Amino acid sequence: MSLVTLLPFIVLIGAMFLMTRSAKKKQQQAVDMRNQMQPGSGVRTIGGMYATVKEVNDDTVLLDAGPGVELLFAKNAIGAVLSDDEYNRIVHGIEHDLKSDIVPDDASSLTETDEPAADASAASDDKPIDLGKKDADDDAADKPAEAKADDVEPKKTDGESDAK
Repeated sequence: MSLVTLLPFIVLIGAMFLMTRSAKKKQQQAVDMRNQMQPGSGVRTIGGMYATVKEVNDDTVLLDAGPGVELLFAKNAIGAVLSDDEYNRIVHGIEHDLKSDIVPDDASSLTETDEPAADASAASDDKPIDLGKKDADDDAADKPAEAKADDVEPKKTDGESDAK
């Protein structure tokens, strides 16, 4: 057999090795995460239930899902161990209390005016803007006579062209 014949097989075996290696790393990270669980930690199960760890055993975890509700889960059923801030935000709706992290949705909160909005609208003498569609005749009627004469271009017939 030549090297050219063996090359696709070598590449295929190398790709399989790399894929199994990354999968093993992910599994090891999940095992480490589950082993670091302590009573009082907030967790999310693989089924999407949020609870607090009450007791950790070798293969099982006792979870407190609410007042008087204790559930026994396998350690493999824990999908993620959450930080305290993330758990409180998701379960209790408590946001992190840093005002400097909040970015406003619009610029209206950045510019403050001294007069209330009702006084500001009454003070403006501008007429309302009509956003409706206008016909070409209406546009021609709105323009002054001097502008009409300047805007008029001679119409081209079938035989004329601007090319030289």
